[in-house]
Amino acid sequence: MANKSFASRTYRDEGVVLRTHKLGEADRIVILLTRNHGQVRAVAKGVRRTSSKFGARLEPFMVVDLQLSHGRSLDIVTQAQTKGAYGAGIAADYARYTAAAAVAETAERLTDVDGESANAHYHLVIGAMAALGRGAHPPELILDSYLLRALSTAGWAPSFTDCARCGAPGPHTAFSAPLGGAVCPVCRPPGSASPSPETMLLLAALLTGDWEYADASGPQPRRESAGLVASYLQWHLERVVKSLQHVERV
Repeated sequence: MANKSFASRTYRDEGVVLRTHKLGEADRIVILLTRNHGQVRAVAKGVRRTSSKFGARLEPFMVVDLQLSHGRSLDIVTQAQTKGAYGAGIAADYARYTAAAAVAETAERLTDVDGESANAHYHLVIGAMAALGRGAHPPELILDSYLLRALSTAGWAPSFTDCARCGAPGPHTAFSAPLGGAVCPVCRPPGSASPSPETMLLLAALLTGDWEYADASGPQPRRESAGLVASYLQWHLERVVKSLQHVERV
C-alpha cells in the first residue's frame, strides 16, 4: 500500500527553472514552468550540499526532465535530468543574463494564475532561453520578441499596423498601450507616443519573428521599441518587471 500511495503522488514533467531561493541549511525552493503542469513550486532537498547529484541541474534557466511528488504546500523534486543546459552560456554574459532574468520574471508573473496557456508559455520561454544560450540574436531583441509573444499568448496581442481600436488600416504613427498598440488619428488619445515608422516595423518584426529585419535594425528603433514594449508590459501586468531595469540597451 505504501508503494502504491507513493506512486500515486509522483509525476514526471519537463520544466525550465525560473527562480530559486534557499530553504534551511541545504535545501532550495525551485520555481518551475513545466510543460504539462504549469507553474510548479517545489523543494529540492539537499541540493546545496557539495555531494548533491543534481544541484547544478536546478539552477535558473536550466531545462530539466523531472520526477516530482505532490506535497502539502510544495512539491518535492526526487529526480532531475538535464535537457537544455542554457544556464552556463547565459550566466557567462551580462547582457544575456539580464535578458534571461527578465524573461523568467515575466514568465513567472504571467503563469502564476493562468494555467490554461502554460504549455504555450513554456515553449516560448524554452525558445528564448535557447536563443540566448547560443547567442542567436542580440539579447535585447530576443527579450522584446519574447515579451510581445508572451503578452499575445496571455490574450493581449498588440497591433502595430491597423488601428487597435477601430481597425482602420495602417500604418499609423501613434501608439497607445491602454488601447492595444497602433492607433489612428481619430482614436488617438492625448499623450500617445509617436514612434518612428522604423520602430513600428521593428515591433511588428519582433512579434512575428522576422529576424532578418530585426537583426538589421538600428540603435534608435531598438531603444524606442524597447520603451514601448516595457510600457505595454507594465500596463497589462499592472506592475513593474524589476529585471528590466538591468537590461543593457544599445
